[in-house]
Amino acid sequence: MLDIAPLPWDTLARYRLIEILALWEGRVASSQLGKAFGIGRQQAQKVLKQYRVLAPDNLTYDESRKGFLPADDFSPQFTRGRVEEYLHLLGSDHNLDSPFAGLGLGAADTESLPLPSREVSPQVVRELVKASRQGVRLEVNYASFSSPTGEDHIIVPHTLVFASRRWHVRAFCEKNLAFRDFVLSRFRGIPEPCGDMLGEHGGNQDSQWHAYVEVKLIPDRRLPQAERELVARDYRMEHGELLLRCRGPLVLYALRELGVNPNHSEVDPRAQQIEIANREALAKWIRWT
Repeated sequence: MLDIAPLPWDTLARYRLIEILALWEGRVASSQLGKAFGIGRQQAQKVLKQYRVLAPDNLTYDESRKGFLPADDFSPQFTRGRVEEYLHLLGSDHNLDSPFAGLGLGAADTESLPLPSREVSPQVVRELVKASRQGVRLEVNYASFSSPTGEDHIIVPHTLVFASRRWHVRAFCEKNLAFRDFVLSRFRGIPEPCGDMLGEHGGNQDSQWHAYVEVKLIPDRRLPQAERELVARDYRMEHGELLLRCRGPLVLYALRELGVNPNHSEVDPRAQQIEIANREALAKWIRWT
Protein backbone atom coordinates (compact mmCIF):
# COMPACT_ATOMS: atom_id res chain seq x y z
CA MET A 1 0.00 0.00 0.00
CA LEU A 2 1.00 3.62 -0.47
CA ASP A 3 2.87 5.30 2.34
CA ILE A 4 0.89 8.55 2.39
CA ALA A 5 -0.66 10.87 4.94
CA PRO A 6 -3.99 9.71 6.39
CA LEU A 7 -6.90 10.49 4.09
CA PRO A 8 -10.41 11.62 5.05
CA TRP A 9 -12.62 8.57 5.54
CA ASP A 10 -14.91 9.41 2.59
CA THR A 11 -11.94 9.81 0.23
CA LEU A 12 -10.44 6.54 1.40
CA ALA A 13 -13.78 4.77 0.92
CA ARG A 14 -14.02 6.05 -2.65
CA TYR A 15 -10.49 4.94 -3.50
CA ARG A 16 -11.20 1.51 -2.06
CA LEU A 17 -14.35 1.17 -4.15
CA ILE A 18 -12.39 2.12 -7.28
CA GLU A 19 -9.86 -0.62 -6.63
CA ILE A 20 -12.43 -3.28 -5.74
CA LEU A 21 -14.56 -2.70 -8.83
CA ALA A 22 -11.57 -2.45 -11.17
CA LEU A 23 -9.88 -5.57 -9.84
CA TRP A 24 -12.88 -7.89 -9.44
CA GLU A 25 -15.33 -6.66 -12.08
CA GLY A 26 -12.71 -5.53 -14.58
CA ARG A 27 -14.13 -2.02 -15.03
CA VAL A 28 -14.87 1.08 -12.98
CA ALA A 29 -16.67 4.20 -14.17
CA SER A 30 -17.59 7.57 -12.71
CA SER A 31 -21.29 6.63 -12.84
CA GLN A 32 -20.64 3.81 -10.34
CA LEU A 33 -18.95 6.17 -7.91
CA GLY A 34 -21.73 8.69 -8.31
CA LYS A 35 -24.39 6.10 -7.54
CA ALA A 36 -22.49 4.63 -4.58
CA PHE A 37 -21.71 7.92 -2.86
CA GLY A 38 -24.47 10.21 -4.10
CA ILE A 39 -22.11 12.59 -5.86
CA GLY A 40 -22.34 14.30 -9.26
CA ARG A 41 -20.58 13.20 -12.43
CA GLN A 42 -17.94 15.91 -12.31
CA GLN A 43 -17.05 15.15 -8.70
CA ALA A 44 -16.85 11.42 -9.46
CA GLN A 45 -14.55 12.11 -12.40
CA LYS A 46 -12.40 14.24 -10.11
CA VAL A 47 -12.12 11.36 -7.63
CA LEU A 48 -10.95 9.03 -10.40
CA LYS A 49 -8.43 11.60 -11.56
CA GLN A 50 -7.06 12.01 -8.03
CA TYR A 51 -6.78 8.26 -7.63
CA ARG A 52 -4.80 8.00 -10.88
CA VAL A 53 -2.37 10.60 -9.58
CA LEU A 54 -1.70 8.46 -6.50
CA ALA A 55 -1.63 5.17 -8.43
CA PRO A 56 -0.72 6.19 -12.01
CA ASP A 57 -0.03 2.69 -13.33
CA ASN A 58 -3.16 0.91 -12.10
CA LEU A 59 -5.90 2.01 -14.53
CA THR A 60 -6.21 2.48 -18.27
CA TYR A 61 -9.19 4.11 -19.99
CA ASP A 62 -11.11 2.05 -22.55
CA GLU A 63 -13.20 4.18 -24.89
CA SER A 64 -15.29 1.25 -26.11
CA ARG A 65 -16.31 0.28 -22.58
CA LYS A 66 -16.62 3.86 -21.31
CA GLY A 67 -14.62 3.16 -18.19
CA PHE A 68 -11.27 2.40 -16.62
CA LEU A 69 -9.84 -1.13 -16.77
CA PRO A 70 -7.17 -2.62 -14.47
CA ALA A 71 -3.67 -2.68 -15.90
CA ASP A 72 -1.97 -6.04 -16.29
CA ASP A 73 0.30 -5.21 -13.34
CA PHE A 74 -2.49 -3.69 -11.20
CA SER A 75 -1.26 -3.32 -7.62
CA PRO A 76 -3.83 -2.46 -4.91
CA GLN A 77 -2.82 0.58 -2.89
CA PHE A 78 -5.87 1.13 -0.68
CA THR A 79 -7.19 -2.44 -0.37
CA ARG A 80 -5.68 -5.87 0.21
CA GLY A 81 -6.68 -7.29 -3.17
CA ARG A 82 -8.75 -10.06 -1.54
CA VAL A 83 -11.91 -11.46 -3.07
CA GLU A 84 -13.72 -11.03 0.27
CA GLU A 85 -13.53 -7.26 -0.20
CA TYR A 86 -15.54 -7.44 -3.41
CA LEU A 87 -17.96 -10.12 -2.31
CA HIS A 88 -18.58 -8.26 0.92
CA LEU A 89 -20.05 -5.45 -1.18
CA LEU A 90 -22.60 -7.88 -2.56
CA GLY A 91 -23.96 -8.31 0.96
CA SER A 92 -23.32 -12.05 1.04
CA ASP A 93 -21.55 -12.14 4.39
CA HIS A 94 -21.45 -9.53 7.13
CA ASN A 95 -18.65 -11.09 9.15
CA LEU A 96 -15.87 -10.63 6.62
CA ASP A 97 -13.33 -7.85 6.79
CA SER A 98 -15.04 -4.75 5.47
CA PRO A 99 -13.28 -2.77 2.74
CA PHE A 100 -14.21 0.25 4.83
CA ALA A 101 -12.40 -0.98 7.93
CA GLY A 102 -9.85 1.36 9.42
CA LEU A 103 -11.71 4.57 8.57
CA GLY A 104 -11.23 5.91 12.10
CA LEU A 105 -14.82 5.72 13.28
CA GLY A 106 -13.82 5.63 16.94
CA ALA A 107 -14.91 2.10 17.81
CA ALA A 108 -13.81 0.49 21.04
CA ASP A 109 -10.79 -1.82 21.01
CA THR A 110 -11.61 -4.98 19.12
CA GLU A 111 -9.76 -8.01 17.85
CA SER A 112 -10.73 -10.61 15.26
CA LEU A 113 -9.31 -14.06 14.75
CA PRO A 114 -7.25 -14.16 11.53
CA LEU A 115 -8.29 -17.08 9.35
CA PRO A 116 -6.63 -18.24 6.14
CA SER A 117 -8.11 -16.86 2.94
CA ARG A 118 -8.37 -19.24 0.00
CA GLU A 119 -6.66 -18.14 -3.18
CA VAL A 120 -9.21 -16.82 -5.68
CA SER A 121 -8.23 -15.38 -9.06
CA PRO A 122 -9.66 -11.95 -10.02
CA GLN A 123 -9.91 -13.12 -13.64
CA VAL A 124 -12.05 -16.09 -12.56
CA VAL A 125 -14.40 -13.88 -10.56
CA ARG A 126 -14.72 -11.37 -13.40
CA GLU A 127 -15.76 -14.04 -15.87
CA LEU A 128 -18.21 -15.66 -13.45
CA VAL A 129 -19.84 -12.33 -12.59
CA LYS A 130 -20.08 -11.31 -16.25
CA ALA A 131 -21.49 -14.69 -17.30
CA SER A 132 -24.10 -14.72 -14.53
CA ARG A 133 -25.28 -11.24 -15.49
CA GLN A 134 -25.37 -11.93 -19.22
CA GLY A 135 -26.61 -15.53 -19.16
CA VAL A 136 -23.49 -16.93 -20.81
CA ARG A 137 -22.11 -20.48 -20.72
CA LEU A 138 -18.50 -20.89 -19.59
CA GLU A 139 -15.94 -23.53 -20.40
CA VAL A 140 -13.94 -24.12 -17.23
CA ASN A 141 -11.32 -26.44 -15.84
CA TYR A 142 -12.22 -27.43 -12.30
CA ALA A 143 -10.28 -29.46 -9.74
CA SER A 144 -11.97 -31.64 -7.12
CA PHE A 145 -11.18 -34.62 -4.92
CA SER A 146 -12.39 -36.92 -7.69
CA SER A 147 -10.26 -35.03 -10.28
CA PRO A 148 -7.51 -33.21 -8.35
CA THR A 149 -5.59 -32.28 -11.52
CA GLY A 150 -8.63 -30.65 -13.08
CA GLU A 151 -11.48 -31.65 -15.37
CA ASP A 152 -13.23 -29.71 -18.15
CA HIS A 153 -16.83 -28.62 -17.61
CA ILE A 154 -19.30 -26.28 -19.25
CA ILE A 155 -21.28 -24.37 -16.65
CA VAL A 156 -23.92 -21.65 -16.48
CA PRO A 157 -23.33 -19.65 -13.26
CA HIS A 158 -26.08 -17.69 -11.53
CA THR A 159 -25.16 -16.89 -7.88
CA LEU A 160 -22.05 -16.40 -5.75
CA VAL A 161 -22.39 -18.02 -2.33
CA PHE A 162 -20.37 -17.76 0.89
CA ALA A 163 -20.67 -20.90 3.00
CA SER A 164 -18.38 -22.96 5.24
CA ARG A 165 -15.75 -20.21 5.21
CA ARG A 166 -15.26 -20.36 1.45
CA TRP A 167 -16.82 -18.90 -1.69
CA HIS A 168 -18.75 -20.96 -4.22
CA VAL A 169 -20.62 -20.27 -7.40
CA ARG A 170 -23.97 -21.97 -7.96
CA ALA A 171 -24.15 -23.07 -11.58
CA PHE A 172 -25.73 -25.54 -13.98
CA CYS A 173 -23.21 -28.18 -15.03
CA GLU A 174 -23.82 -29.57 -18.51
CA LYS A 175 -21.64 -32.60 -17.79
CA ASN A 176 -23.67 -33.67 -14.76
CA LEU A 177 -26.96 -32.21 -16.07
CA ALA A 178 -27.64 -30.64 -12.69
CA PHE A 179 -27.18 -27.46 -10.69
CA ARG A 180 -24.11 -27.73 -8.45
CA ASP A 181 -21.76 -25.71 -6.26
CA PHE A 182 -18.23 -24.95 -7.48
CA VAL A 183 -15.58 -23.66 -5.07
CA LEU A 184 -13.97 -20.50 -6.47
CA SER A 185 -10.44 -21.45 -5.42
CA ARG A 186 -10.58 -24.69 -7.44
CA PHE A 187 -10.93 -23.21 -10.90
CA ARG A 188 -7.82 -23.72 -13.00
CA GLY A 189 -7.03 -21.14 -15.66
CA ILE A 190 -9.52 -18.52 -16.81
CA PRO A 191 -13.10 -19.50 -17.74
CA GLU A 192 -13.90 -18.90 -21.40
CA PRO A 193 -17.33 -17.87 -22.74
CA CYS A 194 -18.83 -20.44 -25.12
CA GLY A 195 -22.24 -19.16 -26.12
CA ASP A 196 -25.54 -18.15 -24.58
CA MET A 197 -27.23 -20.47 -22.11
CA LEU A 198 -30.21 -22.61 -22.93
CA GLY A 199 -33.47 -21.32 -21.46
CA GLU A 200 -33.88 -24.13 -18.94
CA HIS A 201 -30.42 -23.68 -17.45
CA GLY A 202 -30.79 -20.23 -15.88
CA GLY A 203 -31.02 -19.44 -12.21
CA ASN A 204 -34.82 -19.23 -12.38
CA GLN A 205 -34.90 -22.91 -13.33
CA ASP A 206 -32.84 -23.98 -10.30
CA SER A 207 -35.83 -25.29 -8.35
CA GLN A 208 -33.74 -26.53 -5.42
CA TRP A 209 -32.13 -23.11 -5.04
CA HIS A 210 -35.55 -21.47 -4.78
CA ALA A 211 -36.80 -23.98 -2.19
CA TYR A 212 -36.59 -22.64 1.37
CA VAL A 213 -36.27 -25.00 4.31
CA GLU A 214 -36.76 -24.51 8.05
CA VAL A 215 -34.20 -26.16 10.30
CA LYS A 216 -35.39 -26.50 13.90
CA LEU A 217 -32.57 -26.41 16.44
CA ILE A 218 -32.85 -27.02 20.18
CA PRO A 219 -30.37 -27.28 23.08
CA ASP A 220 -28.78 -30.70 23.29
CA ARG A 221 -31.26 -32.75 25.32
CA ARG A 222 -28.43 -34.48 27.18
CA LEU A 223 -27.54 -31.24 28.95
CA PRO A 224 -28.94 -30.46 32.40
CA GLN A 225 -31.96 -28.13 32.39
CA ALA A 226 -29.99 -25.09 33.60
CA GLU A 227 -27.41 -25.55 30.86
CA ARG A 228 -30.12 -25.99 28.21
CA GLU A 229 -31.62 -22.69 29.31
CA LEU A 230 -28.18 -21.06 29.06
CA VAL A 231 -27.74 -22.34 25.49
CA ALA A 232 -31.25 -21.18 24.59
CA ARG A 233 -30.38 -17.66 25.74
CA ASP A 234 -27.09 -17.74 23.83
CA TYR A 235 -28.94 -18.43 20.57
CA ARG A 236 -31.95 -16.23 21.36
CA MET A 237 -34.28 -19.21 21.11
CA GLU A 238 -38.01 -18.78 21.58
CA HIS A 239 -39.72 -21.45 23.68
CA GLY A 240 -36.50 -23.45 23.56
CA GLU A 241 -36.33 -23.54 19.74
CA LEU A 242 -34.38 -21.75 17.03
CA LEU A 243 -35.89 -21.79 13.54
CA LEU A 244 -33.26 -21.29 10.85
CA ARG A 245 -34.66 -20.60 7.37
CA CYS A 246 -32.33 -21.04 4.42
CA ARG A 247 -32.21 -22.31 0.86
CA GLY A 248 -32.32 -26.07 0.52
CA PRO A 249 -28.82 -26.52 -0.96
CA LEU A 250 -27.39 -24.44 1.90
CA VAL A 251 -28.84 -26.49 4.77
CA LEU A 252 -25.74 -28.63 5.25
CA TYR A 253 -23.47 -25.58 5.05
CA ALA A 254 -25.56 -23.79 7.68
CA LEU A 255 -25.27 -26.72 10.08
CA ARG A 256 -21.50 -26.84 9.58
CA GLU A 257 -21.27 -23.13 10.39
CA LEU A 258 -23.09 -23.82 13.64
CA GLY A 259 -20.82 -26.74 14.47
CA VAL A 260 -23.57 -29.32 14.08
CA ASN A 261 -22.63 -32.55 12.34
CA PRO A 262 -25.94 -34.13 11.25
CA ASN A 263 -24.37 -37.58 11.09
CA HIS A 264 -22.38 -37.52 14.31
CA SER A 265 -23.14 -36.62 17.92
CA GLU A 266 -20.31 -35.45 20.13
CA VAL A 267 -19.71 -37.64 23.18
CA ASP A 268 -19.67 -34.53 25.35
CA PRO A 269 -22.95 -32.59 24.90
CA ARG A 270 -21.20 -29.39 25.96
CA ALA A 271 -19.06 -29.66 22.85
CA GLN A 272 -22.14 -29.81 20.63
CA GLN A 273 -24.62 -27.71 22.67
CA ILE A 274 -27.39 -27.74 20.02
CA GLU A 275 -29.06 -30.47 17.97
CA ILE A 276 -31.54 -30.84 15.10
CA ALA A 277 -35.15 -31.37 16.16
CA ASN A 278 -36.76 -31.93 12.72
CA ARG A 279 -34.45 -34.44 11.08
CA GLU A 280 -37.19 -36.07 9.01
CA ALA A 281 -38.10 -32.77 7.33
CA LEU A 282 -34.50 -32.40 6.11
CA ALA A 283 -34.24 -35.82 4.46
CA LYS A 284 -34.23 -34.27 0.96
CA TRP A 285 -31.20 -32.17 1.77
CA ILE A 286 -29.13 -34.41 4.06
CA ARG A 287 -28.13 -38.03 3.67
CA TRP A 288 -28.63 -39.52 7.12
CA THR A 289 -26.22 -42.33 7.95
